Amino acid sequence: MKHSRNALFIAVGFALALFIVACGSSATGSGSSGRYGASSSSASTPSSGSATTIKTATLTVGGKALTVLTNAQGMTLYYRTSDTPTSVCSGGCASAWPPVLSTTMPSGSTTLPGTFSLMNDANGSQVAYNGHPLYTYSGDSAPGQANGQGFANIWFVAPTTLPATTTPSGSTPTPSGY
Repeated sequence: MKHSRNALFIAVGFALALFIVACGSSATGSGSSGRYGASSSSASTPSSGSATTIKTATLTVGGKALTVLTNAQGMTLYYRTSDTPTSVCSGGCASAWPPVLSTTMPSGSTTLPGTFSLMNDANGSQVAYNGHPLYTYSGDSAPGQANGQGFANIWFVAPTTLPATTTPSGSTPTPSGY
């Protein structure tokens, strides 16, 4: 009986993952019902659950010590400067940059200067920090890595000091905090 429940749980999770991948088939995605925001997930697949915890870690980024957001497993979280309220990394893009997904507001392991929100976008219910959707990077294989920093000059680690988005739709925020 225990094995049957485990198999059912795995099958439902797999079906949900396939559904999410199939729904996000464009490279930029579309369809936001509000401001976009930050998210957290495991290194290789979008995660969703009832209790997403965001942590922090101090990494050396560009030769400077920087306090950054991480998921519960310690994987570095990133934001993309080209995200807009109607266009986020989804589909094939999300294979390399899995979005942080959650059905409930994430909790922080420490007090942070910014705020979390959930955004309903092409990826599902995505976690945002100060209005920036959050992602992990499939090129990071262990906690403490920041291999996605500066990728294509649009992907950056998410510092705890990430400014809130105040730019109009379609404009590109400038990375700061480094």
